[in-house]
Amino acid sequence: MSNSKMTWQTFKDQLQQYPEQLLQFQYAANKLVAPSYHITEIKQAPVTSVDCGGKVNAWTEIIVQLWEPEEAQTDRAMAVHKALKIVDLVERHLDLNPKAMVKIEFGNAAFDTRQMHPKEFLLEGENLVVDLQPDATQCKATDRGMTCGTPATKTLEIPIGMVSGESCTPGGGCC
Repeated sequence: MSNSKMTWQTFKDQLQQYPEQLLQFQYAANKLVAPSYHITEIKQAPVTSVDCGGKVNAWTEIIVQLWEPEEAQTDRAMAVHKALKIVDLVERHLDLNPKAMVKIEFGNAAFDTRQMHPKEFLLEGENLVVDLQPDATQCKATDRGMTCGTPATKTLEIPIGMVSGESCTPGGGCC
């Protein structure tokens, strides 16, 4: 399954299909979070912003934070059913928005902490691998045909009365 902006409900539904698999997270090409990782917290973050075009935007994010201990504690990742127990525990205390966008927060000594989107789930033997893609900045105004509060395209108008070979001069009204 592929989706750059996966919802919390879709994320959970994917996990629930594979409770006996081992849950792995791939944060870069051929780089997995160490199998002794912990899910340290699940955060629900309502976001309200004003973009460069002056439009107010609002959405909710569910952020699953992963932590790698300095010393490996196991050579096998947690089973999906254990991760789902953590989700259940969190949902007993927080009413998580099923339509919220999911992000996975992770970093280690070789990879700066960042938030990434689950791109797809991959079945690889006994592993369910969540392939992560970096979050990216965006200009929401461009989605509305604007760029930073101005129309996306400008047209240059040349006065009809200009004769071939004439040129514009500053302050002459033609430029």
